Amino acid sequence: MQPLDILLHSIDTIQIIGETNRAIASVCIDSRKAENHTLFIAIKGTTTDGHNFIDDATRHGATVIVCENLPAVMEPTITYVKVENASLSLGLLATTFYGNPSSQIKLVGVTGTNGKTTVATLLYQLFSLMGYSSGLISTVENKIIDQVLPATHTTPDAIALNEMLSKMVTAGCEYVFMECSSHAIHQNRIAGLHFTGALFTNLSHDHLDYHKTFAAYRDAKKKFFDSLDESAFAIVNKDDKNGSFMLQNTKASCYSFSMNNMADFRVKIIEQDFNGMLLSVDGKELWLQLTGEFNAYNVGLVYATAFLLGKEKTILLPALSALKSVSGRFEYFQSATKIIAIVDYAHTPDALKNVLSTINKIRTRNENLVTVIGCGGERDKTKRPIMAQVACELSDHIIFTSDNPRTENPETILDEMEAGVPGEYFKKILRITDRKAAIKSAVMSAKKGDIILIAGKGHESYQDVNGTKFHFDDKEEVIKCFELLEK
Repeated sequence: MQPLDILLHSIDTIQIIGETNRAIASVCIDSRKAENHTLFIAIKGTTTDGHNFIDDATRHGATVIVCENLPAVMEPTITYVKVENASLSLGLLATTFYGNPSSQIKLVGVTGTNGKTTVATLLYQLFSLMGYSSGLISTVENKIIDQVLPATHTTPDAIALNEMLSKMVTAGCEYVFMECSSHAIHQNRIAGLHFTGALFTNLSHDHLDYHKTFAAYRDAKKKFFDSLDESAFAIVNKDDKNGSFMLQNTKASCYSFSMNNMADFRVKIIEQDFNGMLLSVDGKELWLQLTGEFNAYNVGLVYATAFLLGKEKTILLPALSALKSVSGRFEYFQSATKIIAIVDYAHTPDALKNVLSTINKIRTRNENLVTVIGCGGERDKTKRPIMAQVACELSDHIIFTSDNPRTENPETILDEMEAGVPGEYFKKILRITDRKAAIKSAVMSAKKGDIILIAGKGHESYQDVNGTKFHFDDKEEVIKCFELLEK
């Protein structure tokens, strides 16, 4: 139980109606989760407005309502708190209610278009290998030391986030590495958290269905760096023109990493194949079980972060060599007949280009490169033709298929992808709407040495069709097909 008056000191209020000498047992934004002595916060979401559920919350036992608009009829036994920004208030209230857990650990946030999951996960791996109790909050999974918790969002809502951070503190975590999505930053899900470090990977075309313009998307990322205090550090990719933009107004100590420019931390690929790469990190060579320029950037950022967290190079470099690939990120499979399949989460034009470029740099060109690709329904439609064009330019053959169509017609999505394909590439394209059939077709028609990239879903173990999530795993389908080849 937390005193209401203490909680209210953490936010700016416009008006308070009712008793403030109350004890609060829980905080929620879902009226169905309200119970006795609950503080309910009415959030205006993208599809629903929490103000419509205030009465439902009080019926379930909520005694305090925080909202931007006071209801027309107010119950005398309920305390109503009017605020200007409910989502910001939510973050601050959740932080205070759970005892400000982020101030009791070293919390590092990772933002950018591509690489967030990999960087956060590799940092978690690295610090665990070095013997530190660590936590992870990511798209793929959340971890409290060795305990795995399911991940439903890239960044949880402010209540779930602070509750998880509180559990991490109780479990003895010293470090927590966390993805910070543009949605989460814009929606104030990380408001009130104290970050030791903030990392920027890169910025390219994504989420314009939500942010509407690239500038708004970029500014959402920048807001994270603007919120840092003087005790934090910020590291950005100097090879991305948006890196310096992120640092313009931050109070944090600023650093950069690069493969192509002068920077505080430098990385360079010496050689690479599908099994890994020889990398120079700040002048020291090491072999990594990861490959690709995008992973070189990721490892450079991981190294810089660990160094700024006070870890010695002599300990860092051997630990970096032990890092494993992240689920669904350039995961490599090979059949008994020497057909190669790579499963990758690439679902933006830039990520797809990076993965295909890496494959093209490694392969001999005596084999075919086949890309199986789709685009998600009810998401940024403007990237569909761009994704298709990238696939056609960098692959020998392409199969357009479903990703997560959600409530959209899959054929319409494929039509919109095809709209970006120049006429000379049409002969490369095959349309197979059923994703399972598309993967099977790619594998069964491949010859020895051929490479198949299955892009877009990566670690996901479901396919979202008309509001229902069916079990579907690209990796499982590849393995099944390889087993068929061996029969």
